[in-house]
Amino acid sequence: MWMVVLTVSVLFFFIAPGVVLAGPTEQVKPTLEEVLAVLGDAGLKGDAHKDERRTKVMSIIKKSFDFREMSRRVLGKTWKEISPADQDHFTGLMTKLLENVYIGKLESYSGQQIDYVDEKIKKDKALVSTTIDNNGQKIPIHYILIKKTSQWMVYDINIDGVSLVKNYRQQFKSVLKRAQFSGLVKELEQMNKDLAGEGKK
Repeated sequence: MWMVVLTVSVLFFFIAPGVVLAGPTEQVKPTLEEVLAVLGDAGLKGDAHKDERRTKVMSIIKKSFDFREMSRRVLGKTWKEISPADQDHFTGLMTKLLENVYIGKLESYSGQQIDYVDEKIKKDKALVSTTIDNNGQKIPIHYILIKKTSQWMVYDINIDGVSLVKNYRQQFKSVLKRAQFSGLVKELEQMNKDLAGEGKK
């Protein structure tokens, strides 16, 4: 029996690196293709299927997007000053905000072509550059990834020159200065509540 266990362990040791070290583009591409397949599914179109559609999209995105890393970078030094429970709560709020704001924009997808144009790797960071055709205009979208123990994970998206992380960090900086972390949490909770309400109209 122990020989079987040893053999499986050895096989996993040699096979796992191939999975772990899959390139950043190979990590991003299937995730995007799965998301676009859901958005293009005629059976999931319309407001009546919004909750089901978004649940499917988020379950796919969470496989390759590190929302905790994203949240940590958005908060900056404040992240280290709050408790693990507050970090978890903030990550949940950020994840919901991104779902409400960005998935809503993705839902207008109607079969536009996505091209993978470049990949750059520097140590444990990587950038996957893509373009999406919008009525003849090529919009650049860059995915910034960090190498975790098991795979490359996206922690920032730069759309047409605007970084998601930097954008929110800039917005939240003044709130943190004015109302501290507790005030920022209240504002995020209200934003998510308002956005959820808009979606039900």
